[in-house]
Amino acid sequence: MSDLRLQKTIIKPVNGLLEIDLKELLRYKDLWRMFVKREVITQYKQTVLGPVWFFINPILTTVIYMIVFGKIAKISTDGLPQPLFYLSGICLWNYFSNCLIKSSNTFVANQHIFGKVYFPRLVMPLSTIVSSLYVLGIQLFIFVAVYVFYVIKGVAVMPNAHILLLPLLIVMLAGLSLGVGIITSSLTTKYRDLNILFTFIVQLWMYATPVIYPLSIMLPHRQWIAVINPVTSVMETFRYAVLGTGTFSWLYLAYSFVFMCVVLGIGVVVFNKVQRSFMDTV
Repeated sequence: MSDLRLQKTIIKPVNGLLEIDLKELLRYKDLWRMFVKREVITQYKQTVLGPVWFFINPILTTVIYMIVFGKIAKISTDGLPQPLFYLSGICLWNYFSNCLIKSSNTFVANQHIFGKVYFPRLVMPLSTIVSSLYVLGIQLFIFVAVYVFYVIKGVAVMPNAHILLLPLLIVMLAGLSLGVGIITSSLTTKYRDLNILFTFIVQLWMYATPVIYPLSIMLPHRQWIAVINPVTSVMETFRYAVLGTGTFSWLYLAYSFVFMCVVLGIGVVVFNKVQRSFMDTV
């Protein structure tokens, strides 16, 4: 008879609130792929245009911004063509807001899965962060196409070596959205009203971020009000790197990075605490 060996898996609760089992997360890499694929495919499933919406969405948003904030409100774009200026903000902000909203709904939206089978709960918000990178890549492609168009037309844009900071900027947005998102997700298991309120908070957050306006329109002694927002320095650094205009400061960027680390740490603590008993709550 063949030697049958039973594999035994022991599931233990997380001991430390700041503990993250990276080896366990890597063991579930196939599940990551499945959730990432699900996020990308189902976003525009059963729509007429399907994936084309990934292209239409940022283009329509840019056109609306040009009409409302460019033509009607006449908000400065630092001398840059409006499509180029607005797209530079839309690309990163859409990535941040998508990650933020989806990760903030992790527990409530996936309670039917969590109640049936065990897997590291952190896989769900992390798969959202990864899947949103596909959309970010498409929108950056559109931005590059518009960028090349204006360069050919002779518009003076001055990219510089700070463009090498782009991976860091994306990591900062991902970490910040993940931290805030899982904190909100942990709280909404008990307080469902917060999920509705959070949608409005994200919308207000956009207007507090230089997406549709440059930081330079604010008086120098009042710019610190906008800089308190950790996303501000990320947006301004990206514009400074690819367009040559904007406000760049290593101090502002360091503040945003530290802010991201603190929020992410708090998020992990809250997430580990809530995941132990959230099925009893939802």
